[in-house]
Amino acid sequence: SGVKTMFGEATLWVVSGALLAAYIGLVFYASRYPDLPADRRIDVLPEVGPTVKAGLHYLLPVVVLVWLLTVERLSPGISAFWATVFMIFIIVTQKPLIDMFRRRGGLTRRAREGFDDLLRGLANGARNMIGIGVATATAGIIVGTVTLTGIGQVMVELVEFISGGNLFLILLFTAIISLILGMGLPTTANYIVVSSLMAPVIVSLGAQSGVAIPLIAAHMFVFYFGILADDTPPVGLAAYAAAAISKGDPIRTGVQGFSYDIRTAILPFMFIFNTQLLMIGIDHWFEFVVTVAAAVLAMMLFAAATQGYWLVKSRVWETIVLLLIAFALLRPGFVWDRVEPPFEDLPGGAIYDVAENTRPGDSIRFVVQGETLEGETKTLTFTVALGEGGNGKERLTAAGIEAEVTDDAAQIAYINEQANRQAEALKRTGVDYGWEITAVQTERERLPKQTVMAAALALAGLLAALQLRRRRRIPHPAAAT
Repeated sequence: SGVKTMFGEATLWVVSGALLAAYIGLVFYASRYPDLPADRRIDVLPEVGPTVKAGLHYLLPVVVLVWLLTVERLSPGISAFWATVFMIFIIVTQKPLIDMFRRRGGLTRRAREGFDDLLRGLANGARNMIGIGVATATAGIIVGTVTLTGIGQVMVELVEFISGGNLFLILLFTAIISLILGMGLPTTANYIVVSSLMAPVIVSLGAQSGVAIPLIAAHMFVFYFGILADDTPPVGLAAYAAAAISKGDPIRTGVQGFSYDIRTAILPFMFIFNTQLLMIGIDHWFEFVVTVAAAVLAMMLFAAATQGYWLVKSRVWETIVLLLIAFALLRPGFVWDRVEPPFEDLPGGAIYDVAENTRPGDSIRFVVQGETLEGETKTLTFTVALGEGGNGKERLTAAGIEAEVTDDAAQIAYINEQANRQAEALKRTGVDYGWEITAVQTERERLPKQTVMAAALALAGLLAALQLRRRRRIPHPAAAT
């Protein structure tokens, strides 16, 4: 954004020139190292250092992709297209440039080799896409069947009925369904299936429970458990691959692997309950460091509790304390929100004023109430990231939501589900024209929730001291013999 502000309409030429200069510089740097072996069937792996230095220019298409996605805000398809075009340029020109920097002849021959590499790359890319295309098409059939038959809504009702509205049970049952749906699917198809079917379930049922779950957090949650299905018996593809290497039993390998993996299952719950791990609501780098450190420590303590051993073999009460400490570090707001409410409710008519005082890109939180097509009255809580605009109305409209505001009241006038995925999720839950915006929630000034983390760390230190003292009293095996 700083470059665009500085150079304005000339940004494209400036960035293109800088990219070309970086490419020439990295190719010159690569020319100082020997070419990598063309035959991949080699007995000894090449050294890491020279290999990386000889191929640093291959990172530039990734830079192009990220720039176009995050700065230029182009669509993923267009961004990938231009990144691929630049990669083609690299493949065709790198060999002649390297030979030129090495002061060798035969540039025409090397240029022909570049075109041959391009043709081989296109052929290999087509072959590799066959599996992805078949998997994606199969996933599309599954998703289409679910959409046409209405089983997606049945899943929502099933999870809602069994959980009784409890958010933790909602997440637990959603995780189980994601494990089942993800069995036997490759990564790409896995994500398409579980995100299409189960991510809206989490957002919808979380909204009914009064918890505004960001869409990215819901996607990360279901994708994690969908991938975890790779070593879940009886289908576990990863377990069969591992058993083929180890010559072991695939079912036992899957069971053992799943018992190890399930201890890390606390991580996706962190995405839901502690969205700061996804860089949501982070205002300072120190806050992010504290959040990541607390999350890592929580996962370690959770693993120690589930295996019954931390510094020494844990007693039952110590295991319970470890679980409580891990939970406090994972979700400090659970306790602190009951001491001091985190949000202050403003009238729905204040939604444009709140949006105007909120920076574009930051989220606004609001509560809507209305009647569904089935005649059921629902109250839902959502967060939506505001778009660009000069005032609150323009920012909210850019986010896909238009409201009719009269005095202290407001109603949903229109939801543009094409604007972003958050507006689409809002539409999927049944919110429509005429639903009332009952409240706009703003953060209150209060003590930071990290206060609970400090208390949890103090308790962890006390428990560590007790276990260390007990470990010193245990005789060493060598001394005992």
